Formats: sequence, structure tokens, C-alpha cells
Amino acid sequence: MTSGRVQKIRSHSLWCAAAVAMGLGAATVGAAETTGPWTVAQLMQALSAVEKSRARFVERKYLQVLTSPLESSGTLSYVAPGQLEKRTLKPKPEVWIVRGDRLTIETGGRRRELGLSDYPVLQAFVESLRGTLGGDIAALERFYKVELEGNEARWQLYLAPLDRKMNRVISLIRIAGSAARLSLVEVQEAKGDRTVMKIYEEAS
Repeated sequence: MTSGRVQKIRSHSLWCAAAVAMGLGAATVGAAETTGPWTVAQLMQALSAVEKSRARFVERKYLQVLTSPLESSGTLSYVAPGQLEKRTLKPKPEVWIVRGDRLTIETGGRRRELGLSDYPVLQAFVESLRGTLGGDIAALERFYKVELEGNEARWQLYLAPLDRKMNRVISLIRIAGSAARLSLVEVQEAKGDRTVMKIYEEAS
């Protein structure tokens, strides 16, 4: 990354309070063999070719007020051009579904629906994942300064919020993967907490 790069993962920071934890591994696109530098355009092209995917996740939230991280796990799914679902199984069942501009949350037998456009910070967060999974650079650049490092076999995408309001909540999002498969999403909060979601492709 260049000197203009957003601070490369500060020691702390995690998922914003409202943050829709929605990240997932894209479907396998074969073994990555390229070892030279990869461009954002090449990454976006590979990701946009994935029509649907399903993965397992383990998410750890590192909060400064706690001595050990909070852990949750479940499944994630993506269907092009922009449907995301995060189904948490442990420690308690919870479902987050994004379709278009609507976010549906199901927990404890209750269902709630939100319009993303009514929550700009949440919308920007959702678009960081939806834009990446869909290979939509225009959507990403609407909300973030986008930088990429690595090669096809091992890349890292850095998203720095452009909006000041979001920047007061989230300082940086790092998404890592191989070819068209995501393996990690790390969200750094401006106040020092962070969330690390590891993504594991499910066997078909």
C-alpha cells in the first residue's frame, strides 16, 4: 500500500454497534495461481462472476471494556445482485437479511424491518460487503476510498469511509481473500474496538 493508504489495521477496533455483521465467502473459483500484483479491476471482475455462495463464519468482537472477545458463529449467504443473509446460530439465534434497500432482523421470535437509506452509516457498512461481493467498484467508491494490496492468491482490500459521520464510527474496513473467495472481514471502530470475522467456505 502507498503512503496515502489508510492506517493499516490499527491495533484495535471492531464492528460498529449497529453494524450489520454481514460478510461471506464467495463461491470457489478454482485455485489461485497468479503471484504478480492484482488490480482492483481484476478483483472486481472475479467477484462479479460469482452468482451465489454460502459459508460458515466465526466472529470475534474485541471490546476495550472486556478482557476476552465476544464470539458468535453461524452461516452467511449471498445471492447476486445484492441479497445478503447472516444467520447467527450461537450464542443465540438471530437472522439479518438485506434485500435491496431493506434490512430485516429476526430475533427472539420478533421481526423488524428497516430502510437502509434511513440509516446512512448502516447503509455504507452494508454496501462495503455488498459492493465487494458483487464486484461493484462504483458502489464501493460512493462510500469509501478503496485500496488493494497483494495478488490473486492472497489479497487485502482496504476501505476508508469518506463520510465524516461514518468515520466517527468506523475508521477502516479490511477485507481479505483469495481469488473470488472472501476469508476475513475486519472492522475497526474509531473508538478502538474491532470485530474480526473469519469465513469458511461450506462444502457443497
